[in-house]
Amino acid sequence: MSGKGSVRFQRVVRKHGDFIALKGIDFDIRPGEFFALLGPSGSGKSTTLRLMAGLDKPTEGQIFFDGHDVTSLDAQDRDVAMVFQSYALYPHMTVAQNIAFPLEMAKLPKARIGAEVAEAARKVRIDHLLDRKPGQLSGGQQQRCALARAIVRKAGLFLLDEPLSNLDAKLRLETRAELKKLQRNLGVTTVYVTHDQEEALTLADRMAVFMEGEIVQIGSPAEVFARPNSLDVAAFIGSPPMNLMQAEIRDGVPCLAGHPLPVTAPVGTGGIVVGVRPSAVVVGDSGIPCTVDLVENLGDSGILDLTFDGGTARARIGDPTLFAEGQRLHMSFASRDIHLFDAVSGRRLGQDAP
Repeated sequence: MSGKGSVRFQRVVRKHGDFIALKGIDFDIRPGEFFALLGPSGSGKSTTLRLMAGLDKPTEGQIFFDGHDVTSLDAQDRDVAMVFQSYALYPHMTVAQNIAFPLEMAKLPKARIGAEVAEAARKVRIDHLLDRKPGQLSGGQQQRCALARAIVRKAGLFLLDEPLSNLDAKLRLETRAELKKLQRNLGVTTVYVTHDQEEALTLADRMAVFMEGEIVQIGSPAEVFARPNSLDVAAFIGSPPMNLMQAEIRDGVPCLAGHPLPVTAPVGTGGIVVGVRPSAVVVGDSGIPCTVDLVENLGDSGILDLTFDGGTARARIGDPTLFAEGQRLHMSFASRDIHLFDAVSGRRLGQDAP
């Protein structure tokens, strides 16, 4: 893959002594793409970003930018700009001085530096704060300052390491939307590390899901959400996560609590796990008998914790006031909403398996 802002990892391994942080990962990022590295703590996503930035070197494998091998290049020799979780602003400098710092290190003329700083600050809407110091800024304003400092470098690749994690919930939502618009306007390839799957789902064009040093699935947020390729991904993606329920096969048909489901199991399947998203669980007068164990009122919607013979499930419902704990119901699922996984390997089963 070539083109301004493209990235390719080829069989990249990273070891720390006997610990293998990355177990030979391969992926490509397209020019201008917003690409998320998503996974739980310790899964290898931040290690991957550090390798991309040149802060660490791979133990094995190669890294390419725009078709050129950059594996051995130091950080200062790579065309990247990085925004850290801590923002890494200089407290004794003003906002303008913080933004200008990379340009001064590059020895640009003073007049050009002033114009570049003003333009970058305007893009992130902090041009009225240029004389303040970081200690006088809110968390969101500090984050914008760090972004502006990255923008002035005009790098071919933006690397963002959990940049919203220090913000409160409301500001995180607002800044997330601004970040998406900014990336679109700049057209710069952006790699975004997060453990927050909602951030990845809303921001990314494509994403790589990391588990224990490996990439277990790559695709658009819609693809990964609609067709998780393993039990691990199914359990990780979605809020609340997918219901995963042990089933048995009778005459080629998966049965849950003795009730046949409207799908056919692949031939030769042993143990099987049925997956259904909470939003796809239909509660009513027909289907599998269940009991409401807990009602969670979310204001405009609700979550029912259900128990049934042999398992539990959660259902997202519109009006939680219509239900009460201890209430007897039935639950059912449309065939299009049922996911099947092998109970031993955890791999997705069926024709739509990647």
